[in-house]
Amino acid sequence: MYEVEVKIPAELEAVRDRLEALEATRRGSVVQADTYYNAPHRDFAETDEALRIRSERPADGPEETHVTYKGPLVDEETKTREEFETGVENDETIDAILTSLGFEATATVRKDRERFSLNGYTVTLDSVDGVGEYVEVETEVADESNLETAREGAYDVLERLGHDPDDQLQTSYLGLLLES
Repeated sequence: MYEVEVKIPAELEAVRDRLEALEATRRGSVVQADTYYNAPHRDFAETDEALRIRSERPADGPEETHVTYKGPLVDEETKTREEFETGVENDETIDAILTSLGFEATATVRKDRERFSLNGYTVTLDSVDGVGEYVEVETEVADESNLETAREGAYDVLERLGHDPDDQLQTSYLGLLLES
């Protein structure tokens, strides 16, 4: 599975208004805490990979926890990368497993997220502690043959929201947090 993602800094209130005008479907809000790990056998900052535990609390439901591996970027235009994710029952247990294997927690990124659907894409409004406000447009595709079409569609959604795809950032929230 590949995640095709475009992310730009944005004033969230203006994007929210534009989403309403475009009749986007609201998908809810969550608070996420993403704890990132580095491997004992290679430096993920050098290989452009990521391993994280995400604890997510929806506004209207119980907390969920997932562990996610993200491979290196597959293009220079967007944040497209191969991604594997699975649910886990307990964030403390998976943290204990990873640290027992020599993985080290490097930082935790906390964000408030609002999700919308528009033209088959997920539009996420992120307020990231210590980093700022961003909008992400993303979708998933099963194989590389669909990446270009998905990327162009994400650019189209971003333009419909009144933003220029050339303003996108490829730096992760973790990278932005560590830079600040």
